[in-house]
Amino acid sequence: MTKPWKREENGETIIRTCAWSPPGCHPVGCGLQLHVKDGVLTSVEGDPEHPITRGALCPRCLALKDVVYHKDRIMYPMKRDPKDRGKDKWERITLKEAFDLLEEKTRYFTKEHGPESIVVFCGTGREATVFHNELTFMGFGSPNACYAQSGWSCYAPRVSQMAYLMGGGYPEIDYAARYPDRYEHPGWEAPKYIMLWGKEPLKSNADGLWGHAIIDMMKNYGTKLICVDPRINWIGTRAEINLQLRPGTDAALALGLLNVIITEDLYDHEAVEKWTYGFDQLAERVKEYPPEKVAEITWVPKELIIDAARKFATSKHSALGWGLSVDQNPNGIQVGQALLAILAITDNIDVPGGCTLGLPIQDDTNVDMINRAMEAGTVSPELFEKRIGAKEYPFVCQLMSTNHPDAVLDTLESGEPYRLRMGVFQSSNVIGGAISAAQVRWLEAMQKSLEFVCATELFHNATTMALADLVIPLKTFAEHNTMVESHYGFNVAFNGACNAAVDVVEGVSDLGFMMEIGRRMFPDYWSQFTSEEDYQAKVRIPGNLTWEQFREIGIDQPEEIYRKAEKGLMRFDGEPGYMSTTGKIELYSTVYEHFGDDPLPYFIEPPRSPVSTPELFGKYPFVLTTGGRVYPFFHSEHRQIDRLREINPQPIVEINSAAAKRLGIAEGDWVWIENELGRVKQVAHLTEGIDERVVHAQHGWWFPEQDGQEPNLFGFRQSNINVIMPHKAIGKMGFGDTFKCEICNIYKVTEQ
Repeated sequence: MTKPWKREENGETIIRTCAWSPPGCHPVGCGLQLHVKDGVLTSVEGDPEHPITRGALCPRCLALKDVVYHKDRIMYPMKRDPKDRGKDKWERITLKEAFDLLEEKTRYFTKEHGPESIVVFCGTGREATVFHNELTFMGFGSPNACYAQSGWSCYAPRVSQMAYLMGGGYPEIDYAARYPDRYEHPGWEAPKYIMLWGKEPLKSNADGLWGHAIIDMMKNYGTKLICVDPRINWIGTRAEINLQLRPGTDAALALGLLNVIITEDLYDHEAVEKWTYGFDQLAERVKEYPPEKVAEITWVPKELIIDAARKFATSKHSALGWGLSVDQNPNGIQVGQALLAILAITDNIDVPGGCTLGLPIQDDTNVDMINRAMEAGTVSPELFEKRIGAKEYPFVCQLMSTNHPDAVLDTLESGEPYRLRMGVFQSSNVIGGAISAAQVRWLEAMQKSLEFVCATELFHNATTMALADLVIPLKTFAEHNTMVESHYGFNVAFNGACNAAVDVVEGVSDLGFMMEIGRRMFPDYWSQFTSEEDYQAKVRIPGNLTWEQFREIGIDQPEEIYRKAEKGLMRFDGEPGYMSTTGKIELYSTVYEHFGDDPLPYFIEPPRSPVSTPELFGKYPFVLTTGGRVYPFFHSEHRQIDRLREINPQPIVEINSAAAKRLGIAEGDWVWIENELGRVKQVAHLTEGIDERVVHAQHGWWFPEQDGQEPNLFGFRQSNINVIMPHKAIGKMGFGDTFKCEICNIYKVTEQ
């Protein structure tokens, strides 16, 4: 970068920074220039020198000023009497008083009920996720870190699969992200095909992938798309092939593609021989999934299955981008295993134009964090074993080092194996947000069990209003210094400096919150860090750089090295191969076998579907999928930002036009979406891009403009689809949920 991180132009100070959160986003690290005059953020624009985003920004970044200065933003710490939970009866206090109270309560519950009585919640995709385990183990001294999504069904299943099947490293589409000169670099080649599997990257920019790069490669380098999605979305209209499958049948489709690739001998024999384990067993298994059978299961025509398999396997090289649909499926572990097998046997892993690969799991902060906590004495091995759900679901909890989220709800309701009494919500609207299933059950269970609750937030929401006794404001990424690394470090395209430009609230950053409670509870450990910037330099910034050196660089891109397994870079001993049990990519998983599951991928029907519950499907005759991304919101965030809300003013359910006509539903009608667990209402949008038997509902809806007090709680019960998502509809080993493969009925709202 040629310009300094801070410069003066035309009477303004211009701060170069990278976006992360809050407000929320995945760690894409888009490049921004923040214009400041007299200490006030006046405008936001893209940074043309950023090597990835090159000046482009999404609507959420452009609306950053609206968030920073919003009239409803929490500006100072507040507390209220526990008897006033659910009421807007807050008392302003100082930041010191807030942490004094938090320290007092933490010490009380630790002494009287043990540190395991404290549970720390964290939201999805945010900067807070980087610090979640560390905050829990080394800030509060508790073993109970909880990401409250049923089945831990966001990114963790895919990361865990890569760890168990090949020892780590996350595969991502090769879009020349590690090259400063990007597409012009002579060592890069464009993917011939990109298969987008349940991923709409332009809207989601999922996990650190800059979605618009796919458009660049299509326009300028001839990359073609194969889209796997129940809906034909905008990018699907540009695809060469759309595999419009029945929600929840992803494993069957993946196995059908493998059947074609293997039976037609389209796989790379050298890659299979050198780098995979269990090919013969996999070849036998996929015989059970011929295209004719898979077409019947998935509703995808046989001819399209065969065509997609042939084109992907014979076009060297091609890439696969897998999205949340892999995670939000009780069969998702098998889906991921099959997709990795497709990449492995076609030699599209860690090659130019295929999928790049992150480094082994030794660098995983979750595994490293508990080791650091035990060395520091903040958590003992005996205490760590008390994590709720760890014994029942070791496949999930072993690698993530957290609770199992569904087991936490069970414990909140039952008090077994012990009662959870104190809750900390770090940037997480569990009650009315995007991640938890059966939200009313969570609300009622936490009202009953939690005696003290602290939340850090930008805005009040259902969780703060219903439960919090103490609220501490969070700083936006425009108000604190931090570092963003794409894919949370599992496949780093770059590390970017996020620079503070203004100081607006009497609050803390996610890191500042952790460091302050950490200094109070465990000063022997936390005294080594003199500031947030010092922590970043000692713990996160690569290359032994100081914070000042790092932010002058702005963007640090690691070297792109392809075929790392051949070079001994995927093993700690330097030998060729991978860090799996067998030293190869396991098509037949010795680890899955160890945990009591089938070592080969397989398909099972969702718990409720036209096939598994035909009588119930007669009453609820639509397959329901949820959670497709939209441009103006990050999950449940940004609903109070007027410029963004104008883009998507009401919750939308997509329904096929012919199905809507049969039901007397017109464009813009409010409709009920109903299943066994209840009903919520959304606005119908009629489309030809979805099967007549399928509907899609937006997620994360609440209404900041409505009354936030009990019983309304910003109207989260009205339209949030998670209210009618089932608890514990998870896979055998603990991952997965049915957010993308439920059933429902839909009918017009007639009452006022």
